[in-house]
Order: sequence, then structure tokens, then C-alpha cells
Amino acid sequence: MLYEIHAVSDGRLPPEALAEWAVAVHSIVDYIHLREKAMPARELLAAAQQMLQAGVPPSKLVINDRIDVALAAGAGGVQLAWHSLPPAAVRGLAPDLRIGRSVHSREEAAEAGRQGADFCLYGHVFPTACKPGQQARGLAQLAEAVRWSCIPLIAIGGITPGNAGAVLAAGAAGIAVMSGICGAPDPVAAARAYREAVHRAAELAEALDMAQAQGTAGGEQA
Repeated sequence: MLYEIHAVSDGRLPPEALAEWAVAVHSIVDYIHLREKAMPARELLAAAQQMLQAGVPPSKLVINDRIDVALAAGAGGVQLAWHSLPPAAVRGLAPDLRIGRSVHSREEAAEAGRQGADFCLYGHVFPTACKPGQQARGLAQLAEAVRWSCIPLIAIGGITPGNAGAVLAAGAAGIAVMSGICGAPDPVAAARAYREAVHRAAELAEALDMAQAQGTAGGEQA
């Protein structure tokens, strides 16, 4: 069982520090999301290029919302918000981009798959300072969205190394983390803590699958 970790920038690092952060953690996580809503396109492109020049693999770099910047930089993916172009339109423009879609309900998760997205980010699962005053969706709604989705669902929002196992047990294909890594005093140590939590969850899932398979085989023999 392979679970993904998506590290998301939080809009608080100065431009010159973004590449340093990405280089420090990219070997520990699976994807780096450049999510800088206040950054003009020219600066966003420069930040993406700096990350790539510093050694972040293009296949790991995901640009939030800006398809033009993703293509200009040669990034491997784009993360679409609800106000962005629909995945089907982006696929027609850029067939090789890995397309993510941010969703907040089981219906939106199902629609993202029908529109041709490769994965969706679902949240927020737990209370988070990034969404003050907004109701968290919780594990039950997460599991429901997983059942409705035909593409991998990555959970986001208030996820810590301590609750990541429960999130993955609910059916998520991975976790996305913003302040927990980008805003951590030691991003590398934080990323490693999440990686260890994901590794433990994968081992548990494999053990459960094996036990279930052995039980099924035993029942058939009886």
C-alpha cells in the first residue's frame, strides 16, 4: 500500500525562501504544491523556476490554479480550485499535465473524476487555522467521499502525524499538509514525522489485507 504526501506552501514564506523549503523536503514527500494566491504570475513563475533549478523534479511540482504558469515552468501538475477551469478543459489544453481538483463534498469528488481529473484534494477534514470558523467535515464524510470518487482522494485540513493513520484508514489515498510542514519550525523533521506516520498506516493496511485474505481462504477450504 502506497500513500502519498503532498506538501503545500502556505503563502507565508518570502519568495527567496520557497525554493529552499521545497528542496529541503521534496525527497521526503511525493509532491510539492506551490500555492501562493497573492503572488503575481511573473513572481509565481520565477518561484517555480527556482525550485526546478534547485533540484525539485518537475514531476513533483504542482502549481495551484495557474495552468499558464504550470506550462511555462514545465511543472508536472496543476491543482484546480472550484473557480478554476474545469478538468476537461485543462486536459484539452495540456494533455500531459497531472490534474488535481479541490473538492468539498462527495458530489464534487465524483464530478472531478467524471471531468477527467487525476486526483482530488478533499477537505477540510479536521478543524484548521487556515479555515477559521468553518465546519470540519470529519472522517465519516471523508469515507463517504472516497466511496463516491473514482479517482484517488487526498485528504487535507488539520492533518497531523497523530491523526494521519485514521485519515488513511477512512480510505484516503494520501494526505496534503500545509502549515504542518511549510509552517513548521523544522520542515524536514515535520515531513519525516508525516512520512513515518504514513509508513505505519501502510504497514497496518497491508497486515489487515493479509489477515482478511487468509480468513477468506480458510473459509473457502472449510
